[in-house]
Amino acid sequence: MSKLTLDRILQSQGFGTRKWCRSLIADGEVSINGAAVIDDYRVQLETEGLELAIFEEVWPYREHVYIALNKPAEFECSRKPSHHPGVLSILPEQFTWRDVQPVGRLDHDTTGMLLMSDDGPFIHAQSSPKRHIPKIYVATTAEPVTEELVTQLLAGVQLHDEPAPLAAVSCRQLGTHQLEIVLEQGKYHQVKRMLAAAGNHCTALHRSAIGSLTLAALGLEQGEWCYLDATQLALLVPAAAED
Repeated sequence: MSKLTLDRILQSQGFGTRKWCRSLIADGEVSINGAAVIDDYRVQLETEGLELAIFEEVWPYREHVYIALNKPAEFECSRKPSHHPGVLSILPEQFTWRDVQPVGRLDHDTTGMLLMSDDGPFIHAQSSPKRHIPKIYVATTAEPVTEELVTQLLAGVQLHDEPAPLAAVSCRQLGTHQLEIVLEQGKYHQVKRMLAAAGNHCTALHRSAIGSLTLAALGLEQGEWCYLDATQLALLVPAAAED
């Protein structure tokens, strides 16, 4: 943490341009740590433990944000969506200003856990295939789930544009038309394409966990989000992962 002027602090937290942040301060809309309003943008403050109140809403200072969203269907994981609303429209506007981005992508019709951050190295680490981070999906199928289907997915299926078969880390039947599949690769439309290659068809897909962090533990309903703390972040990367 460091000492910064108040306008730079507000800008870093996504409250707009430096000019706009200075106008907020001059208009008396900013207070610090529950104390009196500060109207001088040149005041320097320690960021450690800092709490801002903008229009009386409290925002703790965060050098970076790490977010888990329970993504609803019909939202695109893009900063420039083309056919559906973008997932950033679910979050407060300042996250767009501070360049928060989805970590990887879920299809517009896929629901479940989506990580988002403005920390470039974190995004890279979570997206790197070298980390072998398992992602758990629940797939609903058009045809009944069979033992043969589970066996095929565990053994590996050949996709059209892949040099070698892709196999699930684990796979188990949950119901007559539902299975849980764990993958590490994160290829394009991988679950859907693997099911198609195995002779079935995916009608709905939900990501329930990344690494050891589950949506159930976070208690997020569809469309809800939360900040992740250090303990929760540690659940995302296997201890043996290497750069």
